[in-house]
Amino acid sequence: MKNQKKILAAFAAIIMTGVALAATAMSSPAGNWKWTAQGRNGAQEVTAKFDLKDGKLTGAVTTPRGETPISQGTFSDGAIAFVTELSFNEIKIVIKYAGKLEGDAIKGTIERPGRDGGEATKADWNATRVK
Repeated sequence: MKNQKKILAAFAAIIMTGVALAATAMSSPAGNWKWTAQGRNGAQEVTAKFDLKDGKLTGAVTTPRGETPISQGTFSDGAIAFVTELSFNEIKIVIKYAGKLEGDAIKGTIERPGRDGGEATKADWNATRVK
């Protein structure tokens, strides 16, 4: 009887550990993501691959123009933020992403500089985890 209780307790501990690890994995932005963004020529599919280590978010965003590494990446308490930097004809464009991780979705905003030095524009950002 004592051995059965020990076995059941060990089994329960293993199950709880597995559930906790699964919950942790799902509460992380690490992995592959996709979303649609409006560009000058209409909607375009965007993908990203994120890695997370000690609260530091790294990875890259890929658009039809190619892959761009992210910088200044952070993730804390479900909040995700990072920056991409693009260059066109010697002009540097900084795009800021901010959002909240909710399961297999990130919802937030993308901030882009305005044209010709104008006011920055914001757009909704709704990314979905690729399984």
